[in-house]
Amino acid sequence: MVRETWVLASHNAGKIKEMEQILAPFGVTLKSAADLDLPEPEETETTFRGNAALKARAACEATGLPCVADDSGLAVDALGGDPGIYSARWAGEPRDFQRAMQRVDTELSRAGVPDRTARFVCTIALARPGSEVRFFEGEVVGEIVWPPRGAGGFGYDPIFQPLGHDITFGEMSADGKRQLSHRARALDAMIAAEFGS
Repeated sequence: MVRETWVLASHNAGKIKEMEQILAPFGVTLKSAADLDLPEPEETETTFRGNAALKARAACEATGLPCVADDSGLAVDALGGDPGIYSARWAGEPRDFQRAMQRVDTELSRAGVPDRTARFVCTIALARPGSEVRFFEGEVVGEIVWPPRGAGGFGYDPIFQPLGHDITFGEMSADGKRQLSHRARALDAMIAAEFGS
């Protein structure tokens, strides 16, 4: 098996751990932007795809290595797709996802509609030196529950219950979430394209 070193353009420890586990069997050693002291570029695009590409290109140019970046978030139907690309920023600085989850529930209550349908969306961009950026997408549909349940996962996982399940991502094992998650689905598409699996 050919071993390659890739850079994950992220400082998110949960995301780094998840992607390391998924890519290791394919001979990919993953370094994070934090490992390499790469700055986080400002996400100035208006779409998941645009922000993923911006981060992947910046890391690829800085390191000369293949770089993978994702932009992902929670899109709540009754909130017009918010928090969407602003999912991390809804958590404020320093990032406080307890506050962000409370805000989602507060905004839904304020909207006064019973629809709590939501989806986690992920777009992965893979930038290789001298090549066009390639994109891979994944999505999982579910609903917002309140109060938060479970201490697993990260971000909005404790308030997201995937369709057909009676537990949240926060209550699932890492393997259980891996079977369903938006990021896993986007990674599966990338792995199929890159490694033929």
